[in-house]
Amino acid sequence: MASMRWERFFVGGAYAGPADAQVMHGQMHVEILTPDELRHPWPLVFIHGAAQTGVGWITTPDGRQGWAPWFTERGWKVCVVDQPARGRSAWRPDVDGGLKSISVSQTENLFTAPEHNPGWPQAELHTQWPGGAGKGRAGDPVFDQFYASQVASLTNPESEKLMQAAGAALLDRIGPAVLITHSQAGLFGWLIADARPGLVKGIVALEPAGPPYKDSLFPSGFDRAFGLTSLPLTYEPAVTAEAPLAFEQQGACWLQKGAARRLVHLAGVPTAVVTSEASYHAEYDHCTVAYLRQAGVEAEFIRLADRGIHGNGHMMMLEKNSLDIAACIEEWLSGHVRLSDIPAGRRPHNQL
Repeated sequence: MASMRWERFFVGGAYAGPADAQVMHGQMHVEILTPDELRHPWPLVFIHGAAQTGVGWITTPDGRQGWAPWFTERGWKVCVVDQPARGRSAWRPDVDGGLKSISVSQTENLFTAPEHNPGWPQAELHTQWPGGAGKGRAGDPVFDQFYASQVASLTNPESEKLMQAAGAALLDRIGPAVLITHSQAGLFGWLIADARPGLVKGIVALEPAGPPYKDSLFPSGFDRAFGLTSLPLTYEPAVTAEAPLAFEQQGACWLQKGAARRLVHLAGVPTAVVTSEASYHAEYDHCTVAYLRQAGVEAEFIRLADRGIHGNGHMMMLEKNSLDIAACIEEWLSGHVRLSDIPAGRRPHNQL
């Protein structure tokens, strides 16, 4: 591994509870990997999804290099977080509320071995999960390592509220950055960019939570009143109680009804939605892209199969060809991060 510096700290959080029994909640653990030779202008902030922690960006369950050190070796400053009330970020049950776990069978069917019990047509194409003869199933050492890393997590919208505040606090501390979000964290990318629009220089949404407004394949029991999220986003014209967003189904997707309102804080942020070939997201991520574009966001849709990267499921950053996907993402980043946006004093020393 190339030489790099590690830094760890907490951001955000607030004291809560009665004076004689106060606790801090909502704080977020952050670790930063900084290469000795910085080649790129903005840090990358990696935000994990439900049931995960930041460890999934550091290494894979079969011991290969994760994306965080891989990007750091290529000159990117990388921030890896544990969501509030998750992993190394304290959970306060009396304040934060209850947690939800994902079972072994859910993990196998959704993430590691969907090809054996296909719940969507593309599942049969899944080939990239690592492991031996029983790969992707309980009892295989790689699966067991992966499932050992799974943790209970808050449900939405509480996690949206905590992560928006903590993400904004992180950007207030480190300055402008690019957000790399996965799954549930897709919600947080939109919310953080809306809260700190001048500090988000790009979003790479890896199979973001969706589709917009109303779940399809796996109904959650609630609708996202602001299209992409449960919590408010800034639209123009403004969304109010008297003038809420209206939606209509167009084909398989829910889009804004009538004249579309613009997501003013996201419209200028370079955005990519990345979808693998065999994931359940292959069924509906195009709806997220359509919604973003309708709301004025210039979102690029990256289907990995169209780039010659085949056989991946939802946990693409952990699979056998994970570094091929990382390289695809880096290529997109390098084409969308512009030095002209950066004051000379902030540029990497070898890009002046």
